[in-house]
Amino acid sequence: MMKKMNWTCFTAGVLVCAWSLFPLPAHATGDESDEKALGEGREVVKQLQARYEKTKDLQADFTQKTMIEGFERPITSSGKVYIKKPGRLRWNYLDPSIEDIYVNRDDIKVYVPEHKQVLVGKLTQMAASRAPLELLQGAATLEESFDIEPTPGKGRGVGGIRLLTLLPKSREREAGRSLQRIVVEVFPKTYFIRTISLYEVSGNVANFEFSSLQYNIGLANALFDLKLPADVVVVKAPVLSAPQ
Repeated sequence: MMKKMNWTCFTAGVLVCAWSLFPLPAHATGDESDEKALGEGREVVKQLQARYEKTKDLQADFTQKTMIEGFERPITSSGKVYIKKPGRLRWNYLDPSIEDIYVNRDDIKVYVPEHKQVLVGKLTQMAASRAPLELLQGAATLEESFDIEPTPGKGRGVGGIRLLTLLPKSREREAGRSLQRIVVEVFPKTYFIRTISLYEVSGNVANFEFSSLQYNIGLANALFDLKLPADVVVVKAPVLSAPQ
């Protein structure tokens, strides 16, 4: 049997990659009494949008650390991610084990070479929230599913740039039930996304850190086509929830 996939982290990964190629809304919401924090948050959003509006494709290395409630040590994995407009994604886990995820708009394939199995299905049937899916296809902006705020207090990243906090809106029923908030950090000067931390209601926290970013390098469509050995078994993906 194929190992059970952490669907929450996968959907989070899709959100990360989708966001990397589609702009944020041009405003942020927050506590109007803290004008400085609000102004800094708006500037981060503005710079992020300007950067990603000009991005056609992108590749990066990533490290993922997931803290599971009740466990002392985090689960760590790493790999590479490739994205290309419109709606193409390749997410390769390389360590501690190999797992390849390919997305072409709504079609998804998850390949685990060790088990000689590929999971195939529709992303809209496998993810709890529709927001990452619409973002991946360029059909929506984050403001439709999240309130975006400057992270309060000493919420700053590398270079002293204000972190952003995304809060799921109540109408995102499933996301609101499992996902409490997302915190985003950007690189100084370039304003590409450096880290995204996902805080679940359960207490679990998944952190994605990106490095060695390259963009607009002309990634070929063939890079996003999964080529499988002849002896691979095809497994139909389970339907977890229909996004509302």
